[in-house]
Amino acid sequence: MPIIKITTFIESSIEIVFDLSRSIDLHKISTEKTKEEAIAGITTGLISLDEWVTWQARHFGIYQKLTSKITAFERPNSFTDEMVKGTFKSFKHQHIFKETENRVEMIDIFEYKSPFGIFGKLADTIFLESYMTNLLKERNQIIKEFAESDKWKMVLEENSYKP
Repeated sequence: MPIIKITTFIESSIEIVFDLSRSIDLHKISTEKTKEEAIAGITTGLISLDEWVTWQARHFGIYQKLTSKITAFERPNSFTDEMVKGTFKSFKHQHIFKETENRVEMIDIFEYKSPFGIFGKLADTIFLESYMTNLLKERNQIIKEFAESDKWKMVLEENSYKP
């Protein structure tokens, strides 16, 4: 089972980075190239504990649906989303936030199991693990861009941000 770990340093408040990371609206912006759309569950705003979202996206030229649920939530330090239904056999994505001197250390730990047995493991080796790593890195760069500028105000409602 591949485990992808990515650390991103962001010069912003931990609350802003945490909320951007769980923003459905920012997720849509960060995944424009795969045409991700939230089509059921929480489809806009901030997702929280026990809430779920179904995403439709185009990966490898095929439209796919994936439903994930927030299974752990400790604002502003961490949250976890896990696949409920989708193409993967399973996935668990932990989002961890730590305040350091003048920045936030954002850590993603993404564990997944590919479907199709040995063929899935072969796909991991050939392309899937690097594809997923790149998607996460691109998403994190968008979070960083929004958090380190005033762009965060475009996606976070005034009442959702509490310093």
